[in-house]
Amino acid sequence: MNLKLFAIVLGVVSIVIGAAEAWAADAARVRGTVVGVAGSTLTVKDRDGKTDAITLADGWKISGVAKASAADIKQGDFLGIASISKADGGSGALEVVIFPAALKGTGEGDRDWDLQPNSRMTNGTVANVTEIEGRTVTLTYDNGQKKQIAIPQTTPIVTFATATPADLTPGAAVFVNAKRGGDGKLVANRVVVGNHGIAPPM
Repeated sequence: MNLKLFAIVLGVVSIVIGAAEAWAADAARVRGTVVGVAGSTLTVKDRDGKTDAITLADGWKISGVAKASAADIKQGDFLGIASISKADGGSGALEVVIFPAALKGTGEGDRDWDLQPNSRMTNGTVANVTEIEGRTVTLTYDNGQKKQIAIPQTTPIVTFATATPADLTPGAAVFVNAKRGGDGKLVANRVVVGNHGIAPPM
């Protein structure tokens, strides 16, 4: 991986796997589509139909995601999986991010997530993979493991990709991990855009 791509990937990781600011009380994850960009303001229509004006901080960055598949997942890979508990035990994956080998171990652990009610985000190493109506994996991390995460064939699976501000066209799908200031306004340092034919599933 060249240094430029590594820097882009590292920036995405700070969003997806939950850097310290991502878990702060003033964090606000915005998922939706671009309405427009005017100067340093990105306007997004979120998944609930609400419009958010997000100030892009000085030096803000942009990253993309590209489609991957369950066939790309193997033992020893480092993944980020948003999942939800299943009534019959184990968990069902809502989305999967395959991290490059250079970032294995970054942000390990299991934590609350807001992709859906009661969902969780687990970042860990694939201990084993089984094939039962799609792939099922067990992830291990520094203080435990999460067993039997089923990955149905319909689960969005992505890797990281490059992007430019020109990709923020009206209608483009985005994921923005912003901070809400004391004045109630949202500010973000990075935007993840679906510019390779797939929306950011985070």
